[in-house]
Amino acid sequence: MVRNSLAAGGTEEEENQPSNFGVRHLQNLLIFFGLCVVFMLRVNLSVAIVAMMDRNSTNPDFPEYAWSERTKSLLLSSFFWGYCLTQVPGGQLSQRFGGKVMLLFSVGISAFLALFTPLSARLGDWQLTCALRFLQGFAQGVIYPSTHTLLAKWPPPAERGVLATLCFSGSQFGTIIMLGVSGTLAASSYGWPSIFYISGCCGVLWSFVWLIWGADSPSQSRLITRAERKYIEISLAVISKSENDASAAKLPTPWLSIFTSVPFWMLLFACCAYNWGYWTLMTQIPSYMKSVLGKDIKSNALLSALPYTANLLLGLGFCAVAQLLLSAQLLSTNASRKVFNTIGMWIPMAATIGLGFVNAAQADLAVVLLTLAVGTNSATFLGSFVNHIDLSPNFAGTLMGITNCAANVMSVIAPLVVGIVVTDTTNSQQWRVIFMIMASYYFTGNLLFITLGSTKLQPWNQPAKRQDDHERIKFQTAGEDKEHI
Repeated sequence: MVRNSLAAGGTEEEENQPSNFGVRHLQNLLIFFGLCVVFMLRVNLSVAIVAMMDRNSTNPDFPEYAWSERTKSLLLSSFFWGYCLTQVPGGQLSQRFGGKVMLLFSVGISAFLALFTPLSARLGDWQLTCALRFLQGFAQGVIYPSTHTLLAKWPPPAERGVLATLCFSGSQFGTIIMLGVSGTLAASSYGWPSIFYISGCCGVLWSFVWLIWGADSPSQSRLITRAERKYIEISLAVISKSENDASAAKLPTPWLSIFTSVPFWMLLFACCAYNWGYWTLMTQIPSYMKSVLGKDIKSNALLSALPYTANLLLGLGFCAVAQLLLSAQLLSTNASRKVFNTIGMWIPMAATIGLGFVNAAQADLAVVLLTLAVGTNSATFLGSFVNHIDLSPNFAGTLMGITNCAANVMSVIAPLVVGIVVTDTTNSQQWRVIFMIMASYYFTGNLLFITLGSTKLQPWNQPAKRQDDHERIKFQTAGEDKEHI
């Protein structure tokens, strides 16, 4: 446990220096594992449904369901029906009640429902399971708005991109874990229900840990040292009083200013373009690989996990590069966001164009291109994904709710477009059209972001009536700090 530096015998000079590993890093680690659990809960049905529909493929001692492909699609998509509904309300609730409590309820409820998935299938067949998945999606809709609300208050601006990327890597880590252990769990004596029980128990366990150690902000943490709290608050230029959190929660959301903000619209377009490309790759490329190239990526556990593993490892690599650039002061925040977003969208753009021109004899090259496209997508975590906080720390959760809602609409439309264009899954010319559409989205979304996007704090982040007080207190805080030193 982190203790107060003065209580431990530290000097005032030591108190002015932030620790190398502090409570802000602990919060980041907790959120990392929280997102890991969230994605385990999100993909558990996707990996378990194979055994649920064919018990002879794993352990035959457990129930089998004769669901059609249409029913299977309904079950897998029902999560996202609820997920889209709570994005914008999730941002408002996180702003009002804090990211900690919203994240706690979201993960806790989703984990609790996961434990009842096998029972729901047995008692209510696909209909009740579909309703349960809808409720899980409804609960998880506040995840990213809550995470952004927390990231707006914990990492100093200089560390925000790196810590946020490490945080979001939890989603890929959770997916890899679920893909890696699902086959073993389904074939074990506990059968396919254990996939839901394990992921649900992990979610419940994380909720208890988060309840004890999680905090909305440095001012509300019982673990943080005075030195680290002061370092964070001065870096964020906020009032060093706990009452400030309550005041921020009551700020009216400037809806008109948000929807007339050019930087916000550029961010929205970038997020939509990212989701269009990413989810087309993850949901449709396996079909392309099997039908056109004769490589069944879904039945190969290693190939299934490879894109996610590349995304995780490259994300960590980008963090290291970003930290080096930050330490050497080679890039401004604005330049860093746009450079990494370009890597995360234009390299996948080039890879998807390449996918459109490979043939059946080049199946291994196609796997490399797919892995490169999905892997380099992680650079956007250092780009547009944290730009919400740059624009408005006070309303970061609301901004994330809006952009993630719109982006998830793209993830629903993109597969429908594939269904319209690709009438023959063995026709490489039709797939080439899909790849060109993806590439155009990647190109346009990033072009708008790097030309018209911004990292400047927007004037509507702080209501006009409080702006003068904010600037005065900020000046006084800086002055007091200089005198103290």
